[in-house]
Amino acid sequence: MKTIIHKADTRGYANHGWLKSHHTFSFSGYQDAERMNFGALRVLNDDVVQPKMGFGTHPHQNMEIISIPLKGALSHKDSMGNKRAIDEGEVQVMSAGTGLTHSEFNDSKTDAVNFLQLWIIPEAMNVSPNYEQRRFDALAQKNKLQTVVAPKDKLEGNALPISQQAYIYRSDLESGRDITLHLRNGNNGFYIFLTEGEIEVGNLTLRNRDAVGVYETDKVTIKSNENSKILIIEVPMN
Repeated sequence: MKTIIHKADTRGYANHGWLKSHHTFSFSGYQDAERMNFGALRVLNDDVVQPKMGFGTHPHQNMEIISIPLKGALSHKDSMGNKRAIDEGEVQVMSAGTGLTHSEFNDSKTDAVNFLQLWIIPEAMNVSPNYEQRRFDALAQKNKLQTVVAPKDKLEGNALPISQQAYIYRSDLESGRDITLHLRNGNNGFYIFLTEGEIEVGNLTLRNRDAVGVYETDKVTIKSNENSKILIIEVPMN
């Protein structure tokens, strides 16, 4: 088993006033040749958007984009005609494919929004753009894995579809509990991002916003030292 650890305080950081963003991988003004991606996972941004502020209309192409609000709600509008807000407990996916434009805005007058945005490199270029979002039951991730994103040709449960052989899971582990992850195939790896709490992965201890990539193994066990919220991204490594 091989691992690569990314401690929270090693992430790139940008403070634009209206937006405070931590970048796990190279993004915008933060560039590090050693932090370009983990397999097909290209971006993991931890964004805080101030009240009544947001991202103006901008384009995307040939990227799988997943947004996960951790606190607050974010309004979304795109060139496919979608106009909705995504809230805590929901996950949004966009297959940008041949191209789309969208905007994201915090409509609250008082509260900041904290959300994660992931970019996953697609397995095929120039697919038809697609947008979906869904609310997931928090009880379904208590002390077990909940699949929230899956390949569009291998959907399971109510997981949202993307154009890549990748999966995203969420788990809320109570203190003293553990969970074992099994890779879908030997070419994949797990990127484990801790949003809250303290966990152990092998001989590594992770705390708030720490992450570890695990690959060249068929399974990995996560042990929780305190109540923890975990995001797990399983992606092809090449």
